[in-house]
Amino acid sequence: MPLLSWSHVGVCCSDLERSTAFYVDVLGFKELFTVELGTEVAATMEVEGRFLSRMLRRDDMRLELLQWLTPEPAGDGERRDMRLLGLTHLAFRVSSVDDLFDAVERAGGTVLRQTLSTMPAAGVDGGDVQLVYVTDPDGTRIELMAGTPDFA
Repeated sequence: MPLLSWSHVGVCCSDLERSTAFYVDVLGFKELFTVELGTEVAATMEVEGRFLSRMLRRDDMRLELLQWLTPEPAGDGERRDMRLLGLTHLAFRVSSVDDLFDAVERAGGTVLRQTLSTMPAAGVDGGDVQLVYVTDPDGTRIELMAGTPDFA
């Protein structure tokens, strides 16, 4: 099989430093490197311009933050409707869903408290599962999951 391994997820952001702080301070990622790219990858990116690419790492996950320098990033910063085809959210197991609420908001994200769901006795050792969505500073939806098994 020609596929070697998982690589990364890319997230476009409007402010590289703010987004880096969010993913590092709130979700525990570590910064690996930053590189400025442009014409050498224009065909792959399908955009003529220049951007900063910052790779972050947490456990076996890699997250690439992309900040376009020229042209400017596009979009309204609203989270995507869950019915739209394609990537809908990132998800992380946590010890408690509400433990991160203050940190999310301090780092410029949003806690979507109305999305809190509890599934009684559906989790590890018969405990409850709690799920809630938050967003990063640019509206990328992130699911926090407590009480779920480790799928690794």
